[in-house]
Amino acid sequence: MNKIYSFGIGVGSKNQKGEWLEVLFPAPQFNPDPEISEVLMAVLGDRTVDIELNNNQVIALESALRTSGDTLIADSLRMLSASDRPLVAVMLIGDEAPTSVPQAYLKLQLLSHRLVRPHNTNIDGIFTTLKTIAWTSAGPIDVEELASRTVEAKLRGQILSVNCIDKFPRMVDYIVPSGVRIADASRVRLGAYLGEGTTVMHEGFVNFNAGTIGPNMVEGRISAGVLCGSGSDIGGGASIMGTLSGGGNMVISLGSQCLLGANSGLGIPLGDRCTIEAGLYVTAGTKVVTINTDGSESAAIKANELSHKDDLLFRRNSISGRVECLTNYNAIQLNKALHASN
Repeated sequence: MNKIYSFGIGVGSKNQKGEWLEVLFPAPQFNPDPEISEVLMAVLGDRTVDIELNNNQVIALESALRTSGDTLIADSLRMLSASDRPLVAVMLIGDEAPTSVPQAYLKLQLLSHRLVRPHNTNIDGIFTTLKTIAWTSAGPIDVEELASRTVEAKLRGQILSVNCIDKFPRMVDYIVPSGVRIADASRVRLGAYLGEGTTVMHEGFVNFNAGTIGPNMVEGRISAGVLCGSGSDIGGGASIMGTLSGGGNMVISLGSQCLLGANSGLGIPLGDRCTIEAGLYVTAGTKVVTINTDGSESAAIKANELSHKDDLLFRRNSISGRVECLTNYNAIQLNKALHASN
């Protein structure tokens, strides 16, 4: 019997053409039990599908789920069915790239629900799949329909406020993971993975398919594709290069108990207990002089030759201007009081 990769029943919004704009999945499922998979495939078939549910399908699906003992999905379905908004069921047989808006939103919510970690689900082509949407005080609006909706609001004596125009919404409008603090909700996109104990301050930013294991302090930018290990601190204005911002195909990551100083940058994957001093941006091609424990120096190498290494301290020599790398003897410790009570 085929095993389902993921399943979700969602409620969403459409544009005037009847095309999906976005979908909320209150209880997305990852690798459901074989018994549940069998029930779902008996109702929906044995192929990857996303279908708008009619009343008969809702009743049949809820009944089958309750009979199988899965009250979580059944309760979610009953709650959603009370709405007059369109409902959609998405069932993914394998980890395939999303080919529709509902499939893309299910994958993003798997990440933000911490059901899968960044790079552990296929989201190839998601930019092409998602629509550009105006996220407004009246909800999501197709950007092509924004002008007419603005006029309609004015004629009713109302103001239509546009918060942003983007393919990705704010994560917190769909899911708030347990044990996190986010000072500015617009700085975390849906599809971000925030581990327990993560704090994202006002100037922090976390892209989709990126995030933290937790606990972590984020005061800088975590670009798409980047995962930061437990206990690491991304200082104010610091930036971690991603695959969408110049990192190419290299998967950039940061290990545990690392510190990126204020306004620093990282363009290579680093291991545990590494530090980059404030103001220093280390890219793959940065020439680095390594200083041994006895004080002797080795020939300059490219920084990417130090990828995935532990216990490194990167600094810029304030006299010569060269970038140096030493053994880091001081692993950072996050302030437990700041992260334990999120």
